[in-house]
Amino acid sequence: MKLLTLVVPIYNEQETVRPFVERIEEVWPQIASAMGKGATLEILFVNDGSSDLSRDVIANLKSDVARLRLVNLSRNFGKEAALSAGLHHACGDIVVPIDVDLQDPPEVIAEMVERWKSGAKVVNGRRTDRSHDGWFKRKSASAFYSLFERLADHPVHRDVGDFRLMDRDAVHVINQLSEQSRFNKGLFSWIGFEVDTVEYKRPERFAGETKWKLRKLWSLAIDGITSTTTLPLRVWTYLGAVIAFGAFIYAAFLIGYTIVEGRDVPGYASIMVAVLLLGGLNLLSLGLIGEYLGRVAVQVRGRPLYVVESIEEIDAGA
Repeated sequence: MKLLTLVVPIYNEQETVRPFVERIEEVWPQIASAMGKGATLEILFVNDGSSDLSRDVIANLKSDVARLRLVNLSRNFGKEAALSAGLHHACGDIVVPIDVDLQDPPEVIAEMVERWKSGAKVVNGRRTDRSHDGWFKRKSASAFYSLFERLADHPVHRDVGDFRLMDRDAVHVINQLSEQSRFNKGLFSWIGFEVDTVEYKRPERFAGETKWKLRKLWSLAIDGITSTTTLPLRVWTYLGAVIAFGAFIYAAFLIGYTIVEGRDVPGYASIMVAVLLLGGLNLLSLGLIGEYLGRVAVQVRGRPLYVVESIEEIDAGA
């Protein structure tokens, strides 16, 4: 028997939880057929400190095909932490993180299972059409992936979110990683293993509204870059060396010019340009160092990534 666990982080999703379970029940025969005889299903909700009725709605769910479990976090820790909590508590032989808003089509899981049976330890779900996302989100996502591919030691796959299938071996490795500033897409890429990809068109959100505001997306992007590469720090070493070399050349020129032509009246504009340029570069480099140092401080404190308030067995399924 093979168990599939769907890890579903939620935050204020009372409108989407029940339709999500109903949709999973509709497509389960297709997924079970791909998995083979004796396949079983577990839906593991991770309540990331919801302030609406999400917890109550889940507590009253019933399913004829799936075992339903609920992990309640003590407050809102963010989706990356909630996903990590779900991976730690998932029991499945294969695990699929999936959004409750149905923008990750459950039908794709059957094809993911086929790729897994062919030998892949990780099967990514890649979005080929993001026309339902806003213009700004599409452009900012494209810019982030382009920058990330140039900077990261282990680039993430473009247009691949958290929706993917992972073998128990891959989940076990992910659960051993202790990063506090979590960027799960980067960790999924870092672990290696044989990877395959299934493409799908991203539909509209079923109900509710996205919780990914601009501030959260910016923080996630910064976490993604700083947690996967130190190249931005190394750039300032090279840039500082170039500026220092140029300063030495310019100093030598001034000395020679003074010896040959005599003392010259210095220009206010040139001095201010040099001071402002070097001062701006110093502040920018200090800010970048501060970003890394702040994450080091968070890691050194050693606090848990999340706090579990309770674990509830909602329904044992069929």
